[in-house]
Amino acid sequence: MSPPLPPLGVAHFSCIEERPADFVRMAAEAGFGFVGLRLHPAFPGAPVYPLPVGSAELRETREALRLAGLAVYDIEFVVIDGDFAPSALAGVIETAAELGAKRLSVCGDDPDRERFIDNISALAGMAEVAGLGIDLEIMPWRRIGTLAAAVGAVQSTGMQNVGILVDALHLARSGSAPADLSGLPEGLIRSVQLCDARAERPTDHAGLIAEARGGRLLPGQGTLPLTELVRIVPPDATLSVEVPKGRGPGPGHLRALFETASSVLEAKRPTS
Repeated sequence: MSPPLPPLGVAHFSCIEERPADFVRMAAEAGFGFVGLRLHPAFPGAPVYPLPVGSAELRETREALRLAGLAVYDIEFVVIDGDFAPSALAGVIETAAELGAKRLSVCGDDPDRERFIDNISALAGMAEVAGLGIDLEIMPWRRIGTLAAAVGAVQSTGMQNVGILVDALHLARSGSAPADLSGLPEGLIRSVQLCDARAERPTDHAGLIAEARGGRLLPGQGTLPLTELVRIVPPDATLSVEVPKGRGPGPGHLRALFETASSVLEAKRPTS
């Protein structure tokens, strides 16, 4: 009998129009084992669902998770820029702990590297008290825009609960390949997000942003080296998918996401 595939999660951004409780139900019906939730705005005007502790919305989401048998893996999405104050995330961290989340996803966009390291370290200290880790995501239009920059930043924090989130699209568009993950220190790559994309790389930051937010493809429908990626990432890295649905119906999109990503994950199944 073949061993089971690793569990697969789905990012809220894949159906960001859905309220958390509804998204949880849809993700479970599609076959996913866990979800990410968007509790903090990724950019000005982006949809967000705060779920403050004690709110009816939080209770509804917790009940939906219980009935669906799903877990929350990560909470999105925090931009650590020059105006960032770790104390502003106290409420998000409190909600994340109530939901049983494991990680908080961030990116780095502060031109002052020393201040960035201080702020992500302070945030990691707050998160650690709540049992959370921090995932620093590479984004090629941000200050932390390459794998090397992310590795250096994480190591500079000296915090054991800070790791790297590798998004397949961002890894490729930042000029790296899956092979570049080989030889990295153990425990550095904590999370991996799958999607696909066309061969042509956008030529400027505006194009990179537009592609990331509205031009992703289902896994296996583009040219990204996803098979190589899932084979090379550490066996304990958590795998999820992130592909916004556009105008299609949410349930059908999530089912297609699960099916296509599961096909890619066949490459990770042991051969003996």
